[in-house]
Amino acid sequence: MIELSAMIRELRRELDSAMTDGEGERLRFELGTVEVEATVTVGKEAGGQGKVRFWVVEAGGDGKVTRSDVQKITLTLQPRLAGGGAALIAGDEIPGER
Repeated sequence: MIELSAMIRELRRELDSAMTDGEGERLRFELGTVEVEATVTVGKEAGGQGKVRFWVVEAGGDGKVTRSDVQKITLTLQPRLAGGGAALIAGDEIPGER
């Protein structure tokens, strides 16, 4: 399992990479709403400053987490560039991409 924050960090890195790959291309795409659906389990660390953490459960995992321990969440993200303006991406289609 990975932390939800790590998954979002990697998504940000991938989108940034797609933007960089598209620089100089004639055809680019404006990045719109990004919806991410994840199956998560919630855990709380013990101690005075215990934190609640969301862990993304991998599809086809090893079965250690019972069904009652997981929830499905959908995040709707509105990507914005730090300096303002539209985020433009481009890149080659990969097999299985929709």
